[in-house]
Amino acid sequence: MNNKSQDPVIFQFFNEIGIIEQLARIKMESRMPDGIKFSQFIVLNHLVRLDGQWSPLRLARAFQVTKGAMTNTLTRLEARKLVKISPNPADGRAKIVTLTKAGRHIREACVQAINPMLEEIEREFGNDTVSQTLPTLKKVREFLDEHR
Repeated sequence: MNNKSQDPVIFQFFNEIGIIEQLARIKMESRMPDGIKFSQFIVLNHLVRLDGQWSPLRLARAFQVTKGAMTNTLTRLEARKLVKISPNPADGRAKIVTLTKAGRHIREACVQAINPMLEEIEREFGNDTVSQTLPTLKKVREFLDEHR
């Protein structure tokens, strides 16, 4: 028996988003250059989009992961010289994360690597459909972000 039709529409909506995220993440990660993991890519992408200096704790909160999980990701990125982790001049106990040129370069390489997949999806659904769906997704994201 198919239970899907009995689930509330809002549940079906978020269920689809979750499945899309999982499928997209796996497909994108398989195309990432130099063994970059999706968790590393999204940190690099975040640092490119929002620029500036971020503490590991602030990054962990932004991604809703533990500080330990973020530290693990940042340690791997630092080992590859994709980010620089320095003492915070305002608080010697804290750290500051900044994106390096190499980090910006590998992020761009990742975007280029996944671009054919994105173009395939855009061809399938059309730019208009994607453009019309985007404002709704942004509003849902903003709502959830504001109500953490």
